[in-house]
Amino acid sequence: MAPGIIPFPAIPSSAAGRRRDSPKARRGGCDPSSLRSGRICKVKIDLLFDPFGASWHDIQEGAITAEGVGFDGVWLYDHLAGSVHGQQRVLECWTTLTAIAATVPRIALGPMVLNVANRHPGTLGVMAATLQEVSGGRLLLGLGAGGGPHTPYAAEQQVFGRPVLGDTARRAALEAAVATIRSVWTGTIDGVGGFLRPDPTPPIIIGGFGPKMAQLAGRVADGVNLPAGPGLGRLVEIARASRAASARHSSPFVVTVSSDLSAAARERLKELDVDRAVVFVTPPFASHVRGLAASQR
Repeated sequence: MAPGIIPFPAIPSSAAGRRRDSPKARRGGCDPSSLRSGRICKVKIDLLFDPFGASWHDIQEGAITAEGVGFDGVWLYDHLAGSVHGQQRVLECWTTLTAIAATVPRIALGPMVLNVANRHPGTLGVMAATLQEVSGGRLLLGLGAGGGPHTPYAAEQQVFGRPVLGDTARRAALEAAVATIRSVWTGTIDGVGGFLRPDPTPPIIIGGFGPKMAQLAGRVADGVNLPAGPGLGRLVEIARASRAASARHSSPFVVTVSSDLSAAARERLKELDVDRAVVFVTPPFASHVRGLAASQR
């Protein structure tokens, strides 16, 4: 495995016009130029940059490199305090994604995943619609319930006077946030109009580690992010079954998996018909991205 490329760690969920290569065209199939002969047919390969302790220059160079060598997307964690990972700093996720969108023209981008406790969902709906326009339709809106009261991440909420609730309440808050965001995207709420409507609507992708989050993603979202491992097949099955039984059953459902790109992992992703693989990358991003690309040729 290339240096700086490690399996996704178990962290609890937390353009003024159309582009020539439309977002719909980038959501499936095989791009022959992507990673040259190392491309996994039908499975897009995204990168998750670890922002803890990283600089904007390093992230920007990494994103430019990722696009240049043929990767499909860049994701960032949503955290507020570097100390929760033993670092002195961490760049705020949404601001950084917006800067990537404005400076790197083609690659997809998203948060992995936004803790819905960090931003009011109504405001987040407008933020997402705006970033969808700024990026020319490249946003993948990752959402999560955030870490529980007994995780290190609780401190990021408690220091601002925000309560950290139990699992059931946080899942309910996530479901309510999805509903609010979709309401904002209609353009009018309770008779108040003029809210920005994204075009196209970005897929909402819920990140989770267990069956309850997989079920929720299938029922209310447009996709799911799951960890690789022995339970992956069952979680994918739960998410897809929940989708099939939901009111949204006829719309596309994106399955993303946080994984390495070993031969065994690639084969498993193909067996499960996964849409996007997400590979964790540490700084310095540009050199590690080049190493990963070389390892896949």
